[in-house]
Amino acid sequence: MKNVIVIPSSQGCLGKNVGCEDGGIEVCSEANISYEIAKVSDSDFGETTEMIASLKGDVFVGGDHSITYGLFKKSGCDSLIIFDAHADCVNNFSPPTHEDFVRVLIEEGRVKAENIFIIGLRNVDPIEKEYLKEKGIKHVYWGEVGCDLHTLIQDFIVGSEKVYLSVDIDALNGEKYVGTGYPEKEGFELDQLKEFVKDVVRSGKVVRSDLVEINPSKDKDGETVKAGSEILKVLAG
Repeated sequence: MKNVIVIPSSQGCLGKNVGCEDGGIEVCSEANISYEIAKVSDSDFGETTEMIASLKGDVFVGGDHSITYGLFKKSGCDSLIIFDAHADCVNNFSPPTHEDFVRVLIEEGRVKAENIFIIGLRNVDPIEKEYLKEKGIKHVYWGEVGCDLHTLIQDFIVGSEKVYLSVDIDALNGEKYVGTGYPEKEGFELDQLKEFVKDVVRSGKVVRSDLVEINPSKDKDGETVKAGSEILKVLAG
């Protein structure tokens, strides 16, 4: 079993998913997985970002998606695979929010754009569409006709040495799994997403991973927390 760290912060969610700071503990408890809780600043987002960047560990549970920025930049990984309904590359803010961390990682030179693969997109801002195209970021929209996603994932991993894997819970079908800030219609069913995550994990190249944006206060019948616990079990081995 890998070391699991909970990051109890929603400071990067722009006020749009307040409550996700409680997601990590709920998910770990549901999965019956032991965990440590990371220290974060109570009021300084920049300080929290630096504290996150200094963390040691294998699997991290947020919290909002901005945590991936700090966790990736000192991970030693050359590639980033993200399951997400959104592209998270709107602006270049410092510290980056959950809407910007992909763009900031690229523009700070932390990762090459061609070494990023975003899977499951559904709602993408026109600015982001242009950025994805301009930078050559590999991406797949959920439900793309003729897309053999298993093969695409394997082909991407072959060209990678050390992979960082990030799973935003809104990659799932937002009509069923509502416990998140931006639930989107359609998307993966839980069994589908688990299999694709397993594809990545089985490669043996995943150095670090995270699971983010689960908000118990927005959940319905605990379905999103339960789904998160199933994904966490895959990430934690």
